[in-house]
Amino acid sequence: MPAQLRPDYSGAFDPDVTLASFSRQALCHLGREYLLIGHLQDRVGLPLAMQLLGEEAQLQLSIDEWMGASPIYSLRMQKALGFEGHDVGTVFKNLQLDIGAPPQFMDFQFQLDHAEYGEFWLPHCGALMDVEPFGEKLVKRMCHDIEDPTFDATAAATNPRMKMRPIHRPPRRPEGRVPHCRWSVFIDGEARPYEQHPNLVRMQATKIASIPIVLPERCLEAGGWQDYSGPFDPGFQLEDLGHRALLVVCQEASVQAHLLARALMLNVAERKNDEVAVDLGRRQWIGAAALAAHRLHEAMAIEGDGIDAVAKVFQLHPHFHPRTYIDLHVDVTGPLSARLSLGDCAALHEGDSYSWLAGLGPDCHPALDAIAGAVNPRARCRPVANPTDAHFAWDVIIDAASEPQEEPTELKLARFSRGANFVFEQRRTLRGT
Repeated sequence: MPAQLRPDYSGAFDPDVTLASFSRQALCHLGREYLLIGHLQDRVGLPLAMQLLGEEAQLQLSIDEWMGASPIYSLRMQKALGFEGHDVGTVFKNLQLDIGAPPQFMDFQFQLDHAEYGEFWLPHCGALMDVEPFGEKLVKRMCHDIEDPTFDATAAATNPRMKMRPIHRPPRRPEGRVPHCRWSVFIDGEARPYEQHPNLVRMQATKIASIPIVLPERCLEAGGWQDYSGPFDPGFQLEDLGHRALLVVCQEASVQAHLLARALMLNVAERKNDEVAVDLGRRQWIGAAALAAHRLHEAMAIEGDGIDAVAKVFQLHPHFHPRTYIDLHVDVTGPLSARLSLGDCAALHEGDSYSWLAGLGPDCHPALDAIAGAVNPRARCRPVANPTDAHFAWDVIIDAASEPQEEPTELKLARFSRGANFVFEQRRTLRGT
């Protein structure tokens, strides 16, 4: 492994650090974090949507959100990792790399019988653990009403005649049943082709849907698969992948998060108006951004709560990747200050207000304060007037004399999930050459 690749982000801050600066093992840790962080953003957005629209509208909204995003990001991941296909194994590979099924928290296990039939089951379902204490009504909403259409939408992105059907699922009978659920996945040659959500066309036309990602010209660390074009592996872990492939996973996980946020805001706007959608997106971003900052600070061994730590978290934060979409540069400018510089980039030119980044402007966005405050409650962002080398810029200042930020209400929503404090295991050593 070249000496410059970091096993974590302890030590000195480096303004030139990119995702490619980290070792395979560090990228495995980061990839699992990105997938879980993306999964948990709905723990903020959907409760807010229920407050605005009511319980029944929130149910349909959660379905529409996933149906508008998952077919796009599923096909993106297939192309990026070289496993495009139309069979059940292709769908299973997608599930292993989907923020709807973050590894270990949603502990999917697989059995592929042949190209047209397989099964998956969950010995542990973190989402079920979150809702089961609130009774069967919420369990049925998630495990029946939401999963039926969204599972089929994900499968149909690969094959319009692909179906996912439960063998058993919650509410658990008998109580405490393990695995929590079991599903069959099969190609039904007699079925009518699945009709995708009408918003999918609008989503496909966005810049984030087709944005390229950043990959180094050469392999920076030996070992692992360079893609997932080989046979489906039911025991797959991120440790199986090579350095370039792990960079794909991390960046595509960020794309998945942006697509889901966009689909949520678009559907809220259709039900209410742009003003309501923008406000919900702003609040969702505050909670999800703060949670990501807390988790990354620990997961990547970022030390302390000084300005270097704040700057490192901004560099690694999934909501500012891929850099082809969001041109963010971070630099430490003093013992208590850093500067965030946002270049003129695709995220600022989507042409609508249905994204987190569309809410950025010359003033400070509360999500930026939430990220800084997650590392140091006395850190705050201040806008830079007329920056010379950036579209927007903000100075992050740690002021020991200021009152500490209170934890955002939106972060408290995210913390209702056990995923907020979920601890990953490393289940496999790095695959060699």
